[in-house]
This record gives sequence, structure tokens and C-alpha cells, in this order.
Amino acid sequence: MHRFFLTGIIAVIIFFTSCIEDGFSNSPSHQPDYSTDTLKIGEVFTAQGTPTRSFIVYNRHSKGMVISNIKFRDSSTGEYFRVNVDGVSGREFNNVEIRAKDSIFVLVEATVPENGFDAPRVINSPLDFTVNGVTSTVIINISGRDVNRLNGETLTADTRFTADRPYLITDSLVVAPGATLTIEAGASLYFHDKASLRVRGSLVTEGTPEKPINFTGDRTGNVVGGIPYELMSGQWDGVRFYSTSRNNTLSHTSIRNSSTGVTVDSVPEGVNALSLVNCVIRNTKSTVLSSRHASVRAVGCEFAEAPAGVVYLHDGTHQFVNCTFSNYYLFAGITGALISFNGDDINATIDNSILYGLGSVISPDDIEGMPIFFRNSLLKPAGSDDDNFIDCIWDANPLFYTVREEYLFDYRIQEDSPARGSANLSLLNGIPEAARDYYGMSRGNTPDIGAYVYTPVN
Repeated sequence: MHRFFLTGIIAVIIFFTSCIEDGFSNSPSHQPDYSTDTLKIGEVFTAQGTPTRSFIVYNRHSKGMVISNIKFRDSSTGEYFRVNVDGVSGREFNNVEIRAKDSIFVLVEATVPENGFDAPRVINSPLDFTVNGVTSTVIINISGRDVNRLNGETLTADTRFTADRPYLITDSLVVAPGATLTIEAGASLYFHDKASLRVRGSLVTEGTPEKPINFTGDRTGNVVGGIPYELMSGQWDGVRFYSTSRNNTLSHTSIRNSSTGVTVDSVPEGVNALSLVNCVIRNTKSTVLSSRHASVRAVGCEFAEAPAGVVYLHDGTHQFVNCTFSNYYLFAGITGALISFNGDDINATIDNSILYGLGSVISPDDIEGMPIFFRNSLLKPAGSDDDNFIDCIWDANPLFYTVREEYLFDYRIQEDSPARGSANLSLLNGIPEAARDYYGMSRGNTPDIGAYVYTPVN
């Protein structure tokens, strides 16, 4: 009985083994396929590890395959990469088996050394796979760029940041009282997790349509699949202006993907707290702009994507001209209005502006008797003009190019938008900064409502 049972087990093992093991091919015509011929890691900062990227090696044949050797052809660039083949880490791999109709994963990370140049260094390093005497290749593509690293810096004297190399801020960057940080056109500041810019002195950015300035998180590439980190809020803390701060002027500057956006706190009345010209402040985990007991002036700006509401104003005197306020935030329910007003000493005008998106438009919803005025603006809800709303366009869709479901957030207007040619030119008198938009397009004599002048988008 026991002998019969043992014999049966052996027979079963032999049967399944014969089904699984069809032998290994030694034909040069039997070669692997790859999920890509070029693995693009993207542009990264030198001397800093990259996220992991991967590709798949397929054996589409009816017999097993032995990859006799896997290694980088150029050892001088190959040493920048860390490779894992089918769960095994190393720099060179021999006799890697892939069963018939099966596949393996290859994972790649990199650290590119500093190259001593301002321009990025592009590296295309061939990773060779040799099977049955034939070599095929996957190119590992990466671009390494040197950066200026700042960790816990306090600027006590006037300082100028140039556009030669990006700045990587890994802790708070502080502008001390009395000091001015000037950032030239085309510069980029990348902030690590929880890093921030704290302005106790002054901040001046000199962006242009051709060379805007960027403040964003330091993570590049995709979170998963085709979803880029560019869509993720909360990658860094934000920009805060303190009570000692003065004469802050930002031009053609994009501030995005932070936790708290831009905060202005307790700058005395009559002091130029913050002036924004053709700026984009978007995608935060709270509000994109919060001002408490301070005054803000914004011309041609986009404010968008924030779960707690887009702009919060508590007291102070505020002017918004040809701005776009919108909210299609992805990662949480929207609890706040596009613009919220609070306090007993607040004055605000919102002229030639668009207010449209998910959630409510203003809070409180009844501002009767308050010195808050919307003039010649396009508003999502149905309503009618009164003392606070003057010559407004009600219950109208501005026809943004934004498609939330496709992760496209473009607040330029389409050809048939009711905002086209509907701005009041007289509200732009005495505001030379309003002559052109973020992209440098002229508003002309029949300007559009909102931050952006209509232009066809491909």
C-alpha cells in the first residue's frame, strides 16, 4: 500500500515536471522581447538617488531561454546604475533563466555624479543581453543636472539667485529682515519634503513670459503609471511672508504642488505686502493664497486647485484684476469657496475675473453691505447684479481646456468662451502690467475676461 502510494506521487511529479520543463533553446533565432527599447529615467539632480524604474524581458517562445550575460557595455557610465534582475541585485548577471512563455522584471535606479556644468548631462547607457550568442540592448536614458544645494540657509544680506543652475532647498530658506532675495528670469527652485521659503525681508522675482520662474517640489517622473508627480500636492511646505516683510513683488512665477501655498501674515496696512503679476499659484493641500491682516494685489494671475478653498482673505485691502479662480482639486473633497472673506476691516475688488469650478464661489454667500465688489466678472452660479456685483456675466461656463478626468488642468479659454472680448477695458486703465498675460499675449483693445488671452491650444 505504501509502495503504491509512493509510486503514485513519483508518477505525478514526473508528469508535472515533464509539462513544465520543455528544455532550453540554443537557437540564435530565439531572442527575448522587451517592454521598451529605451528606459527613460528622466532629468534628475546629480549626487542624488533616483526613483526605481523598470522594464520587462519576455520569452515568447515554447522553450526555456538562458540569458548568458547581462551587463552595461560602458563601464564608466554603467557604474551610475543599480540593477535588480528577477529579484537579484548586482552589476553583472550570468545564466538568467526565463521559462517558456514567461517573463522577468529588471529594476533600475541611478545616482549620477556631479558633472561640473550648468547644462544637464544626457547619458544613454546600453544594457546588453546575450542569448545564444546574440546580443540585444535596452538603452538606459537619464539626464543629470547639477544644482545649488541649500540646507537651512538664512540670507542676511541682499542676494541674487541666477538661472544658471536650479536651487535645491532641503530645509527652510529664510530671508532675514532688511534683506532682499531677487530671483532672475528663468530660475527654478525645487523644495524637498516639508521645505519652505520664509520671507521676513523682501522677495522679488523677475520672471518673463519667455523665462518664467518655478517654485515646486523636488520629485520628478511619475508616481505610478502615467501619473506624474506634477499632479501631487503637498510635496513641500510653501511660501510665507511675515510681519516684517516689505515690498514683495512676484512676476511670471509659478508656485505649485505645496502644502500651504502662499501665506501673508500681519503686514501693516499701507505697506506693500505682496504684488503678484502674471503668476500661477496652484495645487495645494489647503488654500493656494491666504492673507491675514495684510493687503494683496494680483494682476493676470491664476489661483487654482485647493481642497480648503482657493483664496482666503481676512481683513486688508485687496485688488484682483483679470484673474482666474478655479478649483478641480483631485485628491480630496472641496470644502471651501473659491474666495473666502473674513474680518471686520476688509476691502476687495475683483475685476474682469473668472470664478468657476467645483464647490461654492464665495463665502459668505451674502456680502451685502460689505466693501467687496465684483465688476465685469464671469461667475458660475445663476444670479443678478446688485451693489456688490456690477456688470457681471452669470451662470456661464468659461470653457477652459481643463479635463479633470484626464488630469489636464489648463485654464486658458476656448474659442467659443463667453469670456472672449468681454472684459471692461476701462478697468485696466492705469495698470500697465495688465497689457499682456502669463504667456506674453497682448490683451489688446477688446480684452478677454480672466488671466489668459484666448489663443488656440494644440
